[in-house]
Amino acid sequence: MNIIEIIEKKKNNKKLTKEEINYAVNAYTIGVVSDAQMAALLMAICINEMDEEETFYLTKAMIESGRMIDLSSIPGIKVDKHSTGGVGDKTTLIVAPIVSACGVPVAKLSGRGLGHTGGTIDKLESINGFDSDLTTEEFVKQVKEVGMADVEQTEEIVPADKKLYALRDVTGTTESISLIASSIMSKKIAAGADKILLDVKTGSGALITNFEDSVKLAKMMVEVGKRYGKKTVAFITDMNEPLGMTIGNGLEVKEAIKTLEGNGDERLTELCLSLAAKMISMGKEESLEKARKEAEDALKSKRALEKFKEFVKAQKGDINNIKVSKNTFNVYATREGYVYDIDEVTLALECLNMGSGRKHKDDKLKLGVGILKHKSIGDYIKVGDLLATVYYEDVKANAKKIESAFMVGSKKQEHFPLIYGVIE
Repeated sequence: MNIIEIIEKKKNNKKLTKEEINYAVNAYTIGVVSDAQMAALLMAICINEMDEEETFYLTKAMIESGRMIDLSSIPGIKVDKHSTGGVGDKTTLIVAPIVSACGVPVAKLSGRGLGHTGGTIDKLESINGFDSDLTTEEFVKQVKEVGMADVEQTEEIVPADKKLYALRDVTGTTESISLIASSIMSKKIAAGADKILLDVKTGSGALITNFEDSVKLAKMMVEVGKRYGKKTVAFITDMNEPLGMTIGNGLEVKEAIKTLEGNGDERLTELCLSLAAKMISMGKEESLEKARKEAEDALKSKRALEKFKEFVKAQKGDINNIKVSKNTFNVYATREGYVYDIDEVTLALECLNMGSGRKHKDDKLKLGVGILKHKSIGDYIKVGDLLATVYYEDVKANAKKIESAFMVGSKKQEHFPLIYGVIE
């Protein structure tokens, strides 16, 4: 087969065969197809998309580029969770320990940052010493002994997605329903969990901003899970404003710990409890009401916090040593009124410019940079009020842009809905 012909075919909006998709994925994984050629194919897919069958074959090809993890030796129903990503989305760091503390094993493969959205692995690696590169045997052993593990896909597990994910991040090919669906589901299925919960973000700060497209993505991933015999549920949740009060890797870990201590942002806490309750319900095959009470108790009793500490220690992390930049400056309000909206993409891009994410494939992240918000939608502010604290290293964020991201008006605005719907 010829990769140029495959690129031309998808560029002309023609359906790719199973064999063509397998060839493109496998040839790129072993280095026969170059980054430039694969970037061209990814762009063609972004523009013309793939149908459900093509997406399934792409997912299958990525799974089969490595080995699948067998979790059958671990008692109970294993549940995995994944978010499509958003600004300030640190839910996995909170949800997984809540679920694990309630006796449901969580076996998770996570990705790195994509575009302006942060990645769970990058966040976890802001914890000094944290090892996200476990062998398959170590991964299974930890899930069995600790009740949860979170690792990056390795050369053994979904290596094709690892290469494609990094390339998409720096080639403007992140916003594709087919590519997002196949990337997420290849990791979820290869990780070996019995059931999967998906948190599909929608809104201005999500990878998929349009609500109808978010629903389409959710349905596509649920269908791929069904084809593999995996019970898959998708929540459609809001990303029209930053989730929680922090943006940036180390800062978000700090906020996750604060939430597990019972002092988290109300909106973030509620979403995490809703997601955790569903996972517990799926894992224990019990009512959602009972699962919600268990999740709330795990949080209130600090059992979830202790589980997070146990998990971090098991992966060689020092929870008392989290990277947060020492250089800071404050941003103050120049207008008076109610905050009716927050441009989270502007805030995320300022963090990206400071080094929190990648502009090039091999960029080394500055894990301590970020923004701490002091105001949220609905808050009344006066001239001179503290809006945000910026943590930076060598590159400062633009204070005027950060200040302008807090949109002020005369009427109080309620938050956007937190959960728009559930697809099963």
